[in-house]
Order: sequence, then structure tokens, then C-alpha cells
Amino acid sequence: MPAESRLRDARPDDLPALLALEAGFPGDRLSARQFRHHLANPRARLRVAVAGGRLLGYHLLLFRKGSAWARLYSIAVDPAARGQGLGRRLLADAGRQARAAGRTGLRLEVRQDNHAAAALYEAAGYRRTATLPAYYQDGTNGWRYEKGGPRKGVRFTYPGAERPGNGT
Repeated sequence: MPAESRLRDARPDDLPALLALEAGFPGDRLSARQFRHHLANPRARLRVAVAGGRLLGYHLLLFRKGSAWARLYSIAVDPAARGQGLGRRLLADAGRQARAAGRTGLRLEVRQDNHAAAALYEAAGYRRTATLPAYYQDGTNGWRYEKGGPRKGVRFTYPGAERPGNGT
């Protein structure tokens, strides 16, 4: 990944690039309306990875009032930027954002046929907690993963925790 890449909060002018990135994925894509909603939603955090003026990836976190959990609703990396650690950086940033919002755990869902994403989550310490039959729009099964949470003696940690602001 280029040295000048950085993570930042998404802005409304990122919408065309976010939609272009989403267009490269099969099914269950976020629409312009959904992105606009999440950009304005105080219970959502949309962060992007950019380099050289180009959007390379994003993650979208959702926060439910009264819940100790944050939900990683979506994470995507431009195919041209894969294999450079960007997915790992976005996932770590999602963890930092969840902790900063006072959440003790992070949950996510993934397609069972997305082996690269499942491997990323498992390598980052997420554990598979549920099978989700026909979870996706096209009928594909999913898995739920979790890290941390409101269980006694479990601490939600993430890469870069010892360096506040790391990755921004």
C-alpha cells in the first residue's frame, strides 16, 4: 500500500467512489441512499482508506443504543489494493472506533464462500459464533463472528491499541 495512504472519516463527496467500489461486489451492495443515511447517522461510523486522492476501501460500523456491541456492517477493499494489508488496517481501525464509542465488543457477518475475509477475521482473533442459513440476498449462508463483548474477564483488544490514533 502506498506510504501516503491514510484512514479518515468519510465525507459526502466520497459517495461516487464508495458506489464505484460497491459496484465491484456481487449482491448485497449499499446504495447511494444507504450511504447518505449512514453519513448523517450519529449511530454509524463510516471510515475510508485513501491514497493519492483515490478511495481504496472503507468500513461501516453501526452502534445500537444501549448495546455493548458495535456491528461491522460492511468492509470492502478495492481489488487493486488487496494483498497489501489494507483489510487488516480497516478491521483494526473498526476495533479502535468501536472502543472509542464505548463498545466492549464487535460483531460481524460474512458470507461462507468469502474465505479470505473469514481468514482475516480469524487471524485478528474473532471467533465464529453462529451459522446463518440463507442469510444473504442470493441465498448464500453466512457466519457470525465476534470479538470481545460484555463477558466477565474478556477484554476487547485490537492491533494498535497501545498507540492511540494509530492508522489515521
